[in-house]
Formats: sequence, structure tokens, C-alpha cells
Amino acid sequence: MSSLEVSRPGLTSSRELTAKVPEPDVPLEVRLPPMERPLTVLRMSLYHPTQGPAVFATVPQRLQHDTSPLLVGRGLDSHLQLHLPRLSRRHLSLEPYREKGSALLAFSLKALSRRGCVWVNGLALRFLEQVPLSTINRVVFAGIQMVVRVEGGTSLEAFVCCFHVSPSPLIDRPQAEETDEWEDIPKEPPAPGSEQPVPGHLGFLHGPSQTAGSSPQPGTGGGTEIQLQREPADGALC
Repeated sequence: MSSLEVSRPGLTSSRELTAKVPEPDVPLEVRLPPMERPLTVLRMSLYHPTQGPAVFATVPQRLQHDTSPLLVGRGLDSHLQLHLPRLSRRHLSLEPYREKGSALLAFSLKALSRRGCVWVNGLALRFLEQVPLSTINRVVFAGIQMVVRVEGGTSLEAFVCCFHVSPSPLIDRPQAEETDEWEDIPKEPPAPGSEQPVPGHLGFLHGPSQTAGSSPQPGTGGGTEIQLQREPADGALC
């Protein structure tokens, strides 16, 4: 051994240094940067009483989405595709927004189908009507029962949906009208002059029980909405 090697007893080869680097306990692809804002999570449970699991064959366990409306229906362009003939191609949408003065994403549910109603917490929504979601929400449409739980996060660029298909009913005692069996009954044509105008595209939350004195909802302007951008997929949140 040379004198140079004796004077530096602490030196090791590059191969030895590489071998001594500890392996991370968590895969790199699921670790979030320290300053990353947590994503809002929608935990969605689904159930259909008669159609079986085929209805939910294409439902993923986890779906990360930007802050554009998330479409639910039987169409190929639906983000949550359900194989049920009674569904419209675009049946409903979940739409994120931020309320003025809040740092968290909030959500509304909008009915996009002309086939009957979408029931949200006992409230009937017809075509293009929408209502804000609370923390836990009971939704019924086309025979499907869906429970949506909102877990708030501070990211304003994306949110995550975690799906679960339930083998048993989610709503023990749904209201009679929520079974929407009446949708299959042909309706008599309206008398002349009694037709109701078809609502246009509503840029604000509007439910059947909303009155003229109600406070403004997202989409009416006044700083209620924000511009939202796409966020890359990160983290195992489900």
C-alpha cells in the first residue's frame, strides 16, 4: 500500500459510495414535494339494485381530474362512464369552483339530461339546473344510488375521485319519487299555450327551490370564480 493511500483511510470507491446510499421507503412517483398543496378528494360510492356489476365495469378506482367539469354518463367522452341504457350520453356533471373568501374547492352538481330528474339530497334537478354539494351528498339518477363525500384540499388546480362499487344499497329509505320509476311512463302532451320555456345554459347554481332573493351562486361574476390550471398527477390519495 502506498503512502498516499495510507494518509487517506476514509476514502472509498465510487461503487462503494453508491452502494451505501439508503433506498427510500416510499416510491418516488408517489412522494409529494414538500410545498405541494393537498388535493380535494371526492369519495364516491355507487350502487344499482338490478343491473349488477356490468354497469360499473369501466369505473376506475381512482381518477385525477383538472378543474373542468367532470362528466358522468354512458357516452365515450364521459369521464365516469356507466353502462346503463337509461342514462344519457352526458347525464350530469360535477363542477368545481371556489367560493369568494374561501381557500378550498367547492363543488356543484348539474343535471345535463332531459330524461327525468337527478335527485340530490331530496331536491329534484331538471335539465341544466344545479345545486351546490355539501360534505356528504345523496344522489339518485336512472336507478343508480350514489353517495359523494367531499374531503377538502387547498389545491386549486386539480382534484381526485376515489370510486367504490357497493354490493348493498347506499340509501336505506329513498323517497318514493327518488326511484324515478315515473320516467318510463309516457307523458300526455301539454295543452296549447301551457308549454314552459326550456331553460338556457345557466352560468350559476339554480335549483327549483331557489328564490329571487337568494344570494348569488358561483358563475354570476363578482370574483366568485377563478381561473384554474391543470396539475400533474401526484400522490396515492385513495
